Amino acid sequence: MSKIIDAVSIVMTFQDEIFAIQRQPFLRAFPGYWAFPGGKVDPGDESFYEVHSVTEKLDQRLFGTAVREAQEELGIDLREEIRAGRIERVDFFGLAVTPDFNPYRFATHFFRFHFIEKVTFMVDRNEARVSEWMSAAELLKRYNDGQILAVPPVIKVIEGLGKNPDVRTIVDLNFEYDSSRFVPYIESLKGIRQLMPLSHTLPPASRTNSFLIGDEGSPRIVLDPSPKDDEEYRKFKNTLNLFGVDQIMLTHHHPDHHERATVLAREYNIPIILSEDTYQRLIRLDSAYFADINLVFLKDGDIVTRWLKRDVLVHAIPGHDEGHLALAPDDMSWFIAGDLFQGVGSVVIGGEEGNMSKYFKTLEKIIVMNPKVVYPSHGIGLGGVNILETTLEHRKVRENQVLTLHNQGLSVDEILKEIYIEVPQKLWPYALQNIQKHLEKLKVDGKIT
Repeated sequence: MSKIIDAVSIVMTFQDEIFAIQRQPFLRAFPGYWAFPGGKVDPGDESFYEVHSVTEKLDQRLFGTAVREAQEELGIDLREEIRAGRIERVDFFGLAVTPDFNPYRFATHFFRFHFIEKVTFMVDRNEARVSEWMSAAELLKRYNDGQILAVPPVIKVIEGLGKNPDVRTIVDLNFEYDSSRFVPYIESLKGIRQLMPLSHTLPPASRTNSFLIGDEGSPRIVLDPSPKDDEEYRKFKNTLNLFGVDQIMLTHHHPDHHERATVLAREYNIPIILSEDTYQRLIRLDSAYFADINLVFLKDGDIVTRWLKRDVLVHAIPGHDEGHLALAPDDMSWFIAGDLFQGVGSVVIGGEEGNMSKYFKTLEKIIVMNPKVVYPSHGIGLGGVNILETTLEHRKVRENQVLTLHNQGLSVDEILKEIYIEVPQKLWPYALQNIQKHLEKLKVDGKIT
């Protein structure tokens, strides 16, 4: 069980407006997410407590955290604002605890500070890329239009205030689901339902994301259904049944992206859409794998469904796997990238299907396309392309290390021990594949013979 850390979120309102921020895309935690100022509780935060009629029912330590975080992030002293009468009331909105399937867990206490004057903040730009006052209705509209990436409790606050700016509490801030019947699922971006069944994937990941997308009246597509066993499959089906599904899409042929996909297709009598390369690789392993299933082959540029009235297109992203496909709407509001990058762990470029030269080119291409949100197969969606830039830079560093050590006369095994000494040895076979693919690329580039 992960340790749960106390935190505070500061929801500041004026009339029908809310002050919200978009976190910087280079931050490690929730980059590019829309949120409210705040942070974790530190020892001694109770010393920032202010004795006043509007604070008398509040936890002193938590209120103190709000004061300290507002000073650090916004350059404002909430105690001074209370003394001056510019804060009319402080409401405890509720508590949201990160669900137990997440390795990093917080108990976030949401407080609403209602101002009678609009305040101008000195926002810490190391934390916030965007910060602005806007009406609750406008903030809700932006979320419903797919412009806001946020964690479920923040979305519930947006929805609650958007429907009633005078609300004093937001019920059910917690993300809750019946783990005996369903797999975890979230909708951090409107219309992108992220289902997270346990799968037979590589550690440290334990789940493979399975996305469900498609407007009403358009094909509803589920990507990469791969629950690891019959019990997880049962829960996965129960979750799908909440929304309905018309097609299954496979991003590529690796087992943790299609386990039980054919079982699901036959049971629901729905087609599987995939690249022809993925099809050929799977029938090589089992010629009857797709028996009695209607198949549709996809290629770069195909339109497969609609998301919030935008066309959703197929993008070929070879490198990790030759037949690897991604999805994105025509306005690049998001990009479901499969195993192009990882939110948990590292991408392996291996086997005869892996090609490091193509992997570099694919990363470079998507960085130029500049999607607003990128989704991996393992981990949460991330704002911006900073993670792709970081991934590409990491691979370039590794390539230079491989080149230097190879020129010193080290063998592949010796290079492995030099570069990956801190990586658990059970993962060395995968690291070895990356080294070999770097050497192949270096030969193609003419840097080694």
